[in-house]
Amino acid sequence: MRKSEREVVESNRLITRRVLMLGVIQAAVVSALGLKLRSMQVEHADEYRMLSDGNSIKIRLLPPARGLILDRHGTIIAGNEQNYRVTLTREEAGDVSAVIARLRHIIPMTDRQAADILEEIHKRSAITPVLVADRLSWPAFSSIALNAPALPGVTPEAGLSRSYPRGGDFAHVLGYVGPVSDYDLSKIENPDPVLRLPEFQLGKVGMETKLEEALRGKAGSRRVEVNSAGREMRELSRQEGQQGATVQTTLDAGLQNFATQRLGIESAAAVVMDVVNGDILAISSSPVFDPNKFVRGISGPDYRALMEHDHRPLADKTVQGVYPPGSTFKMVTLLAGLESGVINSGSSFYCPGYTTVAGRRFHCWSRGGHGMVDALHSLEHSCDVYYYELAQRVGIDRIAAMARQLGIGVRHDLPMSAIAEGIAPDRAWKRARYDQEWQVGDSLNASIGQGYVLASPLQLAVMTARVATGRAVSPRLVRAIDGQAEQVPEWPALDIHPLHLRTARGGMDAVMNSPRGTARRSRIVAPEWQMAGKTGTSQVRNITAAERARGVISNDQLPWNRRDHALFVCFAPYNAPRYAVSVVVEHGGGGGAVAAPIARDILLYALADGLPPLSAYPEGERAKVREIWSGMKLTPSTRKGEGRARA
Repeated sequence: MRKSEREVVESNRLITRRVLMLGVIQAAVVSALGLKLRSMQVEHADEYRMLSDGNSIKIRLLPPARGLILDRHGTIIAGNEQNYRVTLTREEAGDVSAVIARLRHIIPMTDRQAADILEEIHKRSAITPVLVADRLSWPAFSSIALNAPALPGVTPEAGLSRSYPRGGDFAHVLGYVGPVSDYDLSKIENPDPVLRLPEFQLGKVGMETKLEEALRGKAGSRRVEVNSAGREMRELSRQEGQQGATVQTTLDAGLQNFATQRLGIESAAAVVMDVVNGDILAISSSPVFDPNKFVRGISGPDYRALMEHDHRPLADKTVQGVYPPGSTFKMVTLLAGLESGVINSGSSFYCPGYTTVAGRRFHCWSRGGHGMVDALHSLEHSCDVYYYELAQRVGIDRIAAMARQLGIGVRHDLPMSAIAEGIAPDRAWKRARYDQEWQVGDSLNASIGQGYVLASPLQLAVMTARVATGRAVSPRLVRAIDGQAEQVPEWPALDIHPLHLRTARGGMDAVMNSPRGTARRSRIVAPEWQMAGKTGTSQVRNITAAERARGVISNDQLPWNRRDHALFVCFAPYNAPRYAVSVVVEHGGGGGAVAAPIARDILLYALADGLPPLSAYPEGERAKVREIWSGMKLTPSTRKGEGRARA
């Protein structure tokens, strides 16, 4: 059908309007494109030129600052220090050998070091930065930064490295950190990516490894623009990491330093424990080593010197070392006899200097014997025959059960490495270990802390604390994490009659303060700090009948490694116990002569909260003590928090 003229005019008008609208839209699009092209070609020309040259965006992990470790007063005993270092990433470097050659013009590097770096770079992923040098001086670090355009893939970094400002004082308890090895990574199911950063430091031993998760913190990140030469052009964004937790320990830096100094060059260990709450105030193993050397990379000669030293400075004797406790174990045997009803405090045995069992003589340390001896005097004189007789009546299973109740033969849960369980042997133990039956002679040896019995200095301190308080107090090392205090349990009472504990404590008091006590010379004369203790001497060699007949060779005439171990345990004040101390001196000789004076001095330092007055010592000991003090290089703690009250 043919359209009317009016319809034709209307149709043409609609077409014209649409054409105009399309034209306007096209003009707008062309204008927008023109403006965008102008912006790209004029205003952002440099930016897009860099991108066209191969720039890319990289995500860099930022290692977190490791958490601090403090003593009980807030003194830093493990901290962090500034460390200038340089890393190299193979993907960004191009010709790695050429880059290292240029670096050698700026920082000293031997051919061997350069070869090791090349080997490490090719062993790692192409995108993994590899450490080239650390602990650089500021001039060397700034020279590398200034020459960055000629060093593709090289990144100068200002980071943090672990430091131990108290040197060797806390070496064994804190341990140390070191670079993450392939072996470390193999032990972790899903390793944190931060562990793959060059020279990231991981706890290796001691508290550093046991509290690694808390101390490590959370990694941060930064987005950087890198050009085709591998040079960082700019930082686009940054998210800082989260520092590791601050751990406050129960340790006292001043007391720890004094204990370490007092042990000196002996192969020895000392533990100081608060008998009320279980806090370990000092736990020192000697000789010490400098953990900072391990953080920075210990040299071969230095490491060999530590490994070959006959006093074993790398071993933590406080918790890893186990020793026959000698006569310090006699409180265990005595309490087992009292608790079983086999004896009471007045029960006596005659000591002629030996006991004969199955045709074999078991000798007392006193060749002439002690005559009639009761429970209290058995400790005062440390009469071996008394305990030989008691052991035959009470039996080893009861002695072992008492030992475990007092903390021997028990692994105490502390954040330290390789804590030993010790041995509180009984019939079942020997059958399982040696497939042999227990013998009466085994009981006699065990009754005086010899034979199969083994205990660590930590366990001896726990034993002493439990005898002193009558409670199952256990040791603890962590006081607070990030300000959140660790709760102190209400220690339950031991399943031991208080009267029997008083008998044991009375015997320990007589050891120190009676005219014939085996450690009288090491007593404390200040009445408010009266000390109770027990000596111990454990043999490390067999004494033949022929040697006894002609006279036992004295320790000072024997080679060092054949001398007896010297032990001593004590607590004070006697009427209101606060601290317990154990000391073991390997191959030191007699416990009363060698270990007791050391333990007394450490205990007095704890009681006085610093160097004690000389008036606390017996008059005849004061000149010697003054001389010992003059040879010490004490480093007192810097207290920031509330200290403990004086005893």
